[in-house]
Amino acid sequence: MTIEVGQIAPDFTAKDQNGDSITLSQFKGKKVVLYFYPRDNTPGCTAQACDLRDHYQTLLDQGFIVLGISTDTEKKHQNFIAKYDLPFPLIADTEKEVHELYGTWQLKKFMGRESMGTVRTTFIIDKDGKIEEVISKVKTKEHAAQILK
Repeated sequence: MTIEVGQIAPDFTAKDQNGDSITLSQFKGKKVVLYFYPRDNTPGCTAQACDLRDHYQTLLDQGFIVLGISTDTEKKHQNFIAKYDLPFPLIADTEKEVHELYGTWQLKKFMGRESMGTVRTTFIIDKDGKIEEVISKVKTKEHAAQILK
């Protein structure tokens, strides 16, 4: 499944790091940065999360809600948030249901090996719940700039 610019973002309900339910449609009327990343505490994912943290106030000032999502557990997310002082929720998609909805769980090749995994992708969702932009070539150290451009 491919998510296209202009289509309505697939709604979902999933648990954040505290076990609280987050539903995408609860943010209708706000712009949402929904970013899918492979794993907590890895170099690229940490750089990406910290870049978003460092520009979080600017993102808020521009009207964005930031939601990170990976297949890590709530506990791993809690540790990641605590370690890097992340100000936004991280969704624990351990069953990969949201990944499947957004087409971010795919066959990947790395060093000659194939395995299923998260394709790092960010979806910018407008106030009406439509996909405004899909960022598939994420620059982990400059991700906020890609969003704010």
